[in-house]
Amino acid sequence: MTTAESDHVVIDDLADAEELALLARTWSTPSGWWGALTTVDHKVIGRRYIVTAFVFLALGGMLALVMRLQLAAPEARLISADRYNQLFTMHGSNMMFLFAVPVMEAMAVYLVPLMVGTRNIVFPRLNAFSYWMFLGGGLLLWGAFLVEMGPDVGWFAYVPLSGPQYAAGKRADIWAQMITFTEVSALAVAIEIVVTVFKQRAPGMTLDRIPLFVWSMLVTAFLIIMAMPAIMVASTSLILDRLVGTHFFNPAQGGDVLLWQHLFWFFGHPEVYIIFLPAVGMVSTIVATFSRRPVFGYLAMVVALMSTGILSFGLWVHHMFTVGLPRLGESFFTASSMSIAVPAGLQIFCWLATLWDGRPVFKTPLLFVIGFIVTFVMGGLTGVMVASVPFDTQVHDTYFVVAHFHYVLIGGAVFPLLGAIYYWFPKLTGRLMSERVGKVVFGLIFAGTHLTFFPMHILGLMGMPRRVYTYQPEMSWASLNLFVSASAFLLAAGFLLFFIEVFRGARYGERSGPNPWDASTLEWATSSPPPDFNFAHIPVVDSGEPLWQQRFAVATGLRADRRELVVSSLVEAKPQARESSVGPSIWPFLSAIATSVMLIWSIFSPWAVVWGSIPVVICLVGWFWPKGSPEDDS
Repeated sequence: MTTAESDHVVIDDLADAEELALLARTWSTPSGWWGALTTVDHKVIGRRYIVTAFVFLALGGMLALVMRLQLAAPEARLISADRYNQLFTMHGSNMMFLFAVPVMEAMAVYLVPLMVGTRNIVFPRLNAFSYWMFLGGGLLLWGAFLVEMGPDVGWFAYVPLSGPQYAAGKRADIWAQMITFTEVSALAVAIEIVVTVFKQRAPGMTLDRIPLFVWSMLVTAFLIIMAMPAIMVASTSLILDRLVGTHFFNPAQGGDVLLWQHLFWFFGHPEVYIIFLPAVGMVSTIVATFSRRPVFGYLAMVVALMSTGILSFGLWVHHMFTVGLPRLGESFFTASSMSIAVPAGLQIFCWLATLWDGRPVFKTPLLFVIGFIVTFVMGGLTGVMVASVPFDTQVHDTYFVVAHFHYVLIGGAVFPLLGAIYYWFPKLTGRLMSERVGKVVFGLIFAGTHLTFFPMHILGLMGMPRRVYTYQPEMSWASLNLFVSASAFLLAAGFLLFFIEVFRGARYGERSGPNPWDASTLEWATSSPPPDFNFAHIPVVDSGEPLWQQRFAVATGLRADRRELVVSSLVEAKPQARESSVGPSIWPFLSAIATSVMLIWSIFSPWAVVWGSIPVVICLVGWFWPKGSPEDDS
């Protein structure tokens, strides 16, 4: 053990130049295109995930602006009904499956190994494979849209409208296979997060010292593992109905159309919390750093995270209150839908108590947190309203639900995410974004969000249904729709300025140093951006806020000439073994290519599953073929 005493210590400073050079060679990624295809560095893959997800956010936002232009005036003819159906299907599918869930996992891929004090994520080749699968699903969806084959059945793809009787062509099949791509990717990352948190924490990082962001991602990973198989079963059953001739959803042959809704929403409502819980961890991290004190009620926060995850599996039927289910059963789901507000309220109380008792510094990340609290509380109040069966029956499939949904997702996920980007931007790039521009970005996005989506509540109460491409002048919706459309461009201006600032900051921003916020968690104990090996020596943790302590220690003993990690015990994080970590490999990329070809081919022929599996097996054999070195065999 080596002990260092400092307020802003960088662990790399504790190693000599020769050791650092050897570590850099051992953990380096080849340069050029070969390195880009073979890298297994969690930081490189995490950055790719983040950038790709934000590209999909920008594309989805453009679709939303086109829809708002169409609805700005009654009887507009900017786009046809068919194109509008494609737009709202693409917008919803893109935002939910290609942005919201992947970007949260992307932040975890980059940050969790750093926050728990390890040199790489577990199963690094699986991590690389997951990104290529995610990218393949996005390219499939957007490529189909560009050639007039974009899905048009809604992001929920209700049967029988998405079944073979009513959805001719391949649009619904493309949607269903896109689900397969993204869920394989999400499940792979979830498994990596669980094992990394359980078995690769720094020595001394007991369960009660794990950062709240890591706790939030651990709970989220379990939600993904338990919820996403339901949508994979649903989408596979839909593909079989359409391509093979099965009848899972055909009542005439013994199937059940409501089976689809149960399967979809059993996944769909936990998905909201798969998006929300990582944001909770981001908020806790930002609040603690800028309040200059640990989060009030750490144990209560962890229990609230777990409670939210458990309760999220008891809410799905509140999406189905109008389908004719037994009233007694609906009452139970009303109760559970309202009860989940309790842990959310507890978390908000803890954040406010932390700010009250601390010394808040109102930098841009904290402004986005305050915007999150205001917007999410408003969305939560309308959530309690639609949990009531009589009220939900009146506003179901109206713009009231659209407003509620966007308040919860933008307020509950996007605001914390943008704050997190500002907060961890120095860790990703080594540079700071502009505070002055950041405040303008926050103002535009906060004002644009409320001006765009609050009037939709009123439109819903006035009876405007969702998913209509036009309306009659006598419906009295025109003035509010015009206001909403104009406000949407204000919101878009905020995001445009944000993207411009990201590019400017990454290239010309002020250099940040290793820990510009004086934060307390381990990712700031290494240089910004981190080296390929993350930490020259693995830190030893003796408190929940290790960088706010006067002293901390590092563990020695890992070899510098081999990729080695520390395996620790589950509860007390005691070192148990040294584990080899794999190096760069082309096989994850080739396996993703082979799997993508098989899945896309299967849209046009069921025999693709047979013949397409051959190259997949070949790639997997190459992936796992013994190479003679522990680093290559794992």
